[in-house]
Amino acid sequence: MTAVATLDLDHLRKWIGKTHESTDTITAQMVRGLRATFFLDIGNPVKGDAAPLAIHWCLAPQVAPMSEIGPDGHPARGGFLPPVPLPRRMWAGGKTDFRDPLRVGDEVSKVSKIVDVQLKTGSTGTLCFVTLDHSFSTARGEAVFERQDVVYRDNPPPGGNKTSTSAAATSAPQPQHQKKLKADPVLLFRYSALTFNGHRIHYDRPYVTEVEGYPGLIVHGPLQASLLLEYAIALRGKLPKTFMHRGVSPLFDGAEFTLNAKDSSDGGLELWTENSAGAPTMKAGARW
Repeated sequence: MTAVATLDLDHLRKWIGKTHESTDTITAQMVRGLRATFFLDIGNPVKGDAAPLAIHWCLAPQVAPMSEIGPDGHPARGGFLPPVPLPRRMWAGGKTDFRDPLRVGDEVSKVSKIVDVQLKTGSTGTLCFVTLDHSFSTARGEAVFERQDVVYRDNPPPGGNKTSTSAAATSAPQPQHQKKLKADPVLLFRYSALTFNGHRIHYDRPYVTEVEGYPGLIVHGPLQASLLLEYAIALRGKLPKTFMHRGVSPLFDGAEFTLNAKDSSDGGLELWTENSAGAPTMKAGARW
């Protein structure tokens, strides 16, 4: 029996409303590592200095013993997250509201809540979306609020998932600003280490090509989003209040990719990453 055939939505929806609380402390070393990974000036951060805006994606990650790690490198299903039987799990996107800058030395409380579980059908088959809310607070009050979507899907049939960087580019707008970067294994390793992310699609080439059927290591969704967020800050010279992001296609290592931006009609920025063939891989928007 396939994983899709055993998927019981009513059972999975019993996880709606579950919460998980955790804490973390922002250190100067964490900020240095993140700045280096985001191609920013590393500097010498000290207590009270503002951290990169996307540092919340590094805070209080789930820490499971090695005996509880699943075959994909994630903690085994169940517990806080619902036990979705589909084998592949990826970050789909979300929306983040920034209310107070996080700073070196801050003790951060993270409260996560499952708010929805839905099944959808896409071009690759059955998809299960789990929506979570994350609230990050310091002694000054709530600093960041994020609504996050995680998608689960089945493994592809043999030879059925060979998405290539040479795929024809979809209709993307003409950028007003563009910056080229290189996706290489060191960049992916650094971000996995900073976020304590053991997902094997980001560092284990035999696994990602032979088991999940992709042509290369996959650039993290939150890494792409973070780079777009920093690009928006550099272009406007000030911190946005809201940032929205959605993955549209995998981005693979081994080639250049670009950060792109153009003014939006509401005074914000429309942003997206493109692979070496000019096809968008993540779309985002920043609002001030």
